[in-house]
Amino acid sequence: MSIDVIIPLYKPGRELFDLLDMLKKQTLPPENIILLNTEEKYFHQLTEGTDFWDRYKNVRVHHLSKNEFDHGKTRHMGVQKSSADVFVMMTQDAMPTDEYLLENLTGPLTGQIVVSYARQLPGENSDMLERLSREFNYPEESSVKSLKDLDRLGIKTYFCSNVCAAYRRDAYDELGGFIRNTIFNEDMIFAAKVIKAGYRIAYQAQARVVHAHNYTCMQQLRRNFDLAVSQADCPEVFAEVSSESEGKRLVKTAGKRLTESRSYLQLLRFYMQCAFKYTGYLLGKNYGRLPRKLVLKITMNPEYWKRK
Repeated sequence: MSIDVIIPLYKPGRELFDLLDMLKKQTLPPENIILLNTEEKYFHQLTEGTDFWDRYKNVRVHHLSKNEFDHGKTRHMGVQKSSADVFVMMTQDAMPTDEYLLENLTGPLTGQIVVSYARQLPGENSDMLERLSREFNYPEESSVKSLKDLDRLGIKTYFCSNVCAAYRRDAYDELGGFIRNTIFNEDMIFAAKVIKAGYRIAYQAQARVVHAHNYTCMQQLRRNFDLAVSQADCPEVFAEVSSESEGKRLVKTAGKRLTESRSYLQLLRFYMQCAFKYTGYLLGKNYGRLPRKLVLKITMNPEYWKRK
């Protein structure tokens, strides 16, 4: 089984070298690492005067402009540049915890399982709220999801993250690949295709990456706005399942943990974050009624709206 790793980049920093070094150490190393870099100047600023090309001989870089970047189309372009049996999508800020990431991540890809995604762990500087969120979305136990889980899991059935996820190329091509024009959420939209086609998705807890953000309340609002826009634009995927129920479960679970630990200041901050998240979500669901100036002020992806 051949494996390629595909990573979109924007203004990469020195952490890119650490990520590429960890991928070189894998027990199941990738044949190619395909970097989809937005704005060529930033990549040259990072690599100029270094031994980058001698150090990473299996890296292939493709540049595009900021206006060309799209969460789905750009990743699909990367897949088209790969001929591997399996490709792994990653982000530049996801760091493997060990040399077994690719081996563990791709292990489940047999039979009806055509997608597998990794566990995301908080970083050293992650606050308590981010740690609770990671624990909620990425538990210690692995699992496999299929269409029969839709009634039990709801929207979580389609949950998958291109922060670190592996795809069987045969199934990807069969199902048409990532959506070509989306503001966000290309991974879950494709995951819904996988589930509805009768295939299965594995959550592989033994495949681990460190990936976390300490978002401000306003950043949470903007992120959830884009998330809800992606759902509003794909009613065929999201209209039949509720996202709100999963959000309520997170509020209940995290709220209980913070109360039991008497972390009352964190509890207040958590509820503030939830209010901003839900406000962003409601605005995104109803973006068609909003003035364009407000949309451009709220979104994390103004280039999407310029194209739209």
